[in-house]
Amino acid sequence: MTAFPRFADLAFPTPTEAGLAAAARAILAHIAAGEVEAALAEWDRQRRDYESWASLVHLHFSQDTASAEAKAAREYADALAPIATEHEVAVKRALLALPDRVALERLAGRHAVLLWETDITTFDPAIKAELEEEAKLGARYTELLASAKLEIGGQVVNLSGLAPFAEDPDRELRYRAEALRWGFFAEHGAALDEIYDQLVALRHGMAVKLGYRDYIPLGYRRMRRTDYKPADVARYREEVLRHVTPLVGRLLEQRRQRLGWDRLRFWDEALIDPAGNPQPIGGHDELVAAAQAMFDRMDPRLAAFYRNMEAGGFLDMKNRPGKAGGGFCTSFPSVGTPFIFANFNGTHHDIGVFTHEMGHAFQNWESRGLPGIDYLWPTMESAEIHSMSLEFLTLPQIGLLVGEAAAERFRRMHLEASLAFLPYGVCVDHFQHEVYANPGALPAERQEMWRRLEKRYMPWTDYGDLAWPEKGGRWQAKPHIYRSPFYYIDYTLALCCALQFWVKSRQDQRAALADYVALCGRGGSAPFQALVASAGLISPFQPGALEAVVREAEAVLAG
Repeated sequence: MTAFPRFADLAFPTPTEAGLAAAARAILAHIAAGEVEAALAEWDRQRRDYESWASLVHLHFSQDTASAEAKAAREYADALAPIATEHEVAVKRALLALPDRVALERLAGRHAVLLWETDITTFDPAIKAELEEEAKLGARYTELLASAKLEIGGQVVNLSGLAPFAEDPDRELRYRAEALRWGFFAEHGAALDEIYDQLVALRHGMAVKLGYRDYIPLGYRRMRRTDYKPADVARYREEVLRHVTPLVGRLLEQRRQRLGWDRLRFWDEALIDPAGNPQPIGGHDELVAAAQAMFDRMDPRLAAFYRNMEAGGFLDMKNRPGKAGGGFCTSFPSVGTPFIFANFNGTHHDIGVFTHEMGHAFQNWESRGLPGIDYLWPTMESAEIHSMSLEFLTLPQIGLLVGEAAAERFRRMHLEASLAFLPYGVCVDHFQHEVYANPGALPAERQEMWRRLEKRYMPWTDYGDLAWPEKGGRWQAKPHIYRSPFYYIDYTLALCCALQFWVKSRQDQRAALADYVALCGRGGSAPFQALVASAGLISPFQPGALEAVVREAEAVLAG
């Protein structure tokens, strides 16, 4: 589909257990009769309709977590999800059982078939109840964090609304913001531990039922990772420790000296620019308008896409009470359009989250014509290349969003922040590997795990008298750990690729953008490392990939 609908007009039929069962029976009948092409076409349409409905339900809940109607719809969707998965897996098993594998790959795509082989190892009807409970626990976590009402600077804000205060040039105000944040987590720490205890136990139990020793291999398969394993990730974490951690430590020490602090505290890390982190030129409306001018300068496809997104109402980026925190991009594959969700708070993070989610959305739009729903999105480490690369590719035009006087400062800040993210990202990943390798660990033992790993990857971290993170509770603020296990190393792998796009753009901006748009158009038609190679990039798992981009970044920052 090429035309954008209006978001306000979107409505998708609510599926039922009986309807899903009838649809699955019809598809299986086609397969049994040898009508594979017809089966694939009908199955793809049914999956698109279901995913569009589920995306809209979960988006409405994120937009207003206090709405009883939205919550009830989300609970219905969460209960139906394992049933839909059971039917989907039955169809995949029937397709994979066909004798002519070559013909199936010709009709469906070789990579899609490989993905299905992975998917069928992640589900059995025996774990339907656990999957529903997992979704409920994830929603409890989201609701709990969205309930925060914190008073600071004469305002009442949620956790997202603390960001402007947490990077204010006033050191005392930064401290108060972090004290409020971690006071909230300390107050709700027992509830958060209880939710995570149940999630870990559920996931471990599902893994055992499916024949795995622990959740780690199941977690990788649920992420549809087909071309690398935990051992590859472990080696990559060591590369970050070797090449990035020392550089970030040096950058932070230089910042401490420039600003005259006796010690670098945790509440100082967010203030990257001595003059104060560059801020957007205005509020939500000004930023939305300026972004159009930015994309107009960059690429006609980006520009037209963004214009349609804004005109169609497919952006929700204002922060408001009751709205879930963070930012994400979802999509409605029946109509071919994505949606961007964010929480603007008046800081440079507004620009980061907007360009990031815009990268996801543009990729989804560019790949909308690929055959089969399995190719509309790539696996997550590949998807994050599109989002993180667009953050870098917009930098030459960033003066439109922050003002030309602050543009170079913003570019430097973004590069420093990107480098500093890598050690944190691998720490989150390493923590999850330890958690699921030791599913019986007590909350206090998990806190010790985090603090030990944090000191390894981020030895500069000094929480002062912020008691909750000092005892190892910082991880509880990371939704991915609760809701999307093992979905975090993806950001760091993608960042290694995005930095390569940044290096290419410094040499030839137009060529880098062309390669980027072409990569977006490939969607999820290949596994991670094949997509990376198709864009002329080096896999992060290859020796030297990270070292080369870090060396370039260090040279730029020294200038």
